[in-house]
Amino acid sequence: MDPLCGTLNFAARTTTFSVNVALVQDDATTAAAVSHPPSGEVHWAADGSFGMLGREGATTTTPNRLVDINADGPLDRPFVGAQLAADPDLRGQFSPRVESTTLALAWVATGQRLAYLTDGMHQGSVHFTAGIALCDAAGCVVTDFDGNAVHTGPGIVAAADAETHTTLLALIARYRAR
Repeated sequence: MDPLCGTLNFAARTTTFSVNVALVQDDATTAAAVSHPPSGEVHWAADGSFGMLGREGATTTTPNRLVDINADGPLDRPFVGAQLAADPDLRGQFSPRVESTTLALAWVATGQRLAYLTDGMHQGSVHFTAGIALCDAAGCVVTDFDGNAVHTGPGIVAAADAETHTTLLALIARYRAR
């Protein structure tokens, strides 16, 4: 459980924070919820199903090119997210936004964002377990920065569709220290 994801955002009095809860059994997330108190939305996943309570019509099929990039990067190596946000090819194809909360993963699951990426290793992280479960249940493509199963390597890329995911992996590869 992450009682306040986006603590710095909350402290700065912005609305991009959430409350995350996930039930993990035998290394599998069986139920998860991400609540966004300012909007009243609660996104949930359980038994392979995905849904939302709160604002009607918040799930969207309206195409957008918004890609959230986590602003909190590792300090021990170059930060892929910062480099990627400045990449002219990324900006030419997508509209990057900077976020530091699991709420961005919930927005990918509901179609409010096209994709989300964050650098670093996050297995077992209270910040990402619930959001990844939402994306999985909604049918999003979620992997590490190499396109492998999430948590097998660094980073998380969650995209609404395979084409966006493939494009983001190619852009990320430019900045990966190998």
